Amino acid sequence: MNVTNFLKHHYRHFNAAALIDAAEGYNKHLAEGGKMMITLAGAMSTAEMGIQLAELIRQDKVQIISCTGANLEEDIFNLVAHDFYERVPHYRDLTAADEQALLERHMNRVTDTCIPEEEAMRRLEHSVLKFWEQADKAGERYFPHEFFYQILKSGELEQYYQIDPKDSWMLAAAEKNLPIICPGWEDSTLGNIFAGHVISGDIKNVHTVRTGIEYMIYLADWYTNQATEESKVGFFQIGGGIAGDFPICVVPMLHQDLQRTSVPLWGYFCQISDSTTSYGSYSGAVPNEKITWGKLGQDTPKFIIESDATIVAPLVFAMVLGQ
Repeated sequence: MNVTNFLKHHYRHFNAAALIDAAEGYNKHLAEGGKMMITLAGAMSTAEMGIQLAELIRQDKVQIISCTGANLEEDIFNLVAHDFYERVPHYRDLTAADEQALLERHMNRVTDTCIPEEEAMRRLEHSVLKFWEQADKAGERYFPHEFFYQILKSGELEQYYQIDPKDSWMLAAAEKNLPIICPGWEDSTLGNIFAGHVISGDIKNVHTVRTGIEYMIYLADWYTNQATEESKVGFFQIGGGIAGDFPICVVPMLHQDLQRTSVPLWGYFCQISDSTTSYGSYSGAVPNEKITWGKLGQDTPKFIIESDATIVAPLVFAMVLGQ
């Protein structure tokens, strides 16, 4: 029995049924000529979501990605330093002294997974700094994801690859030159490193890396050109936060601030969330709230799966991939 048949046989009610509905809605949206944005919050790259996301990219089942700076860089960290990662299955039992010992070994913990600073972060810093400095001296400016695309396409990291390259979603995206939106990139390890090199004077122009406002302008142009009544853009949100909040606002911005009222609303919406639906949390807001903000319509297919994204997203993706 393949994954899809297993899920359809066993996942019949509650969040399990919502998973099936969302996956089938995703497939229906694509079958009708729609496009899809996937948004990645949290540490989905460290959860190795790239194993399936890369295949979705290769099969043209996602046309644009919005992600945090952490997800952008952590896929490459995993690509070049996977063998140096350490898993801590009993992380809930760690004492403060245990955590200090990890720090002293330069092992940065994300839940049960420790990212090695030297082999991952500093290795990538060594490469990206050269590209930042070259652009800075030439008076050129690029988005964060464009710098990563340049590095990956240059081949200089290939000697360090420690996973099958087909499992890196950033490599798959670079090969297709997939549009990426990375709001709040400053809130990432490489963002902090870039700030340090500006302070030290290695980078003269702080705007050598293009900004979040420019990302919104870029997204507005992409959405205006790509979204039509015949080919609407869907929104598949993994987690909450800025990766989802930022790009979904492009539609009301186009309608209300630019008066481009002919631009269609998002044509599909699904969120995988473990946020409590209460207390003013945007991440925990039910999809219908987005109608009041001019993001979704009354008839937009809407799904919410209240569960752990690291469990749910691979299952939805398996159905979308026909596995």
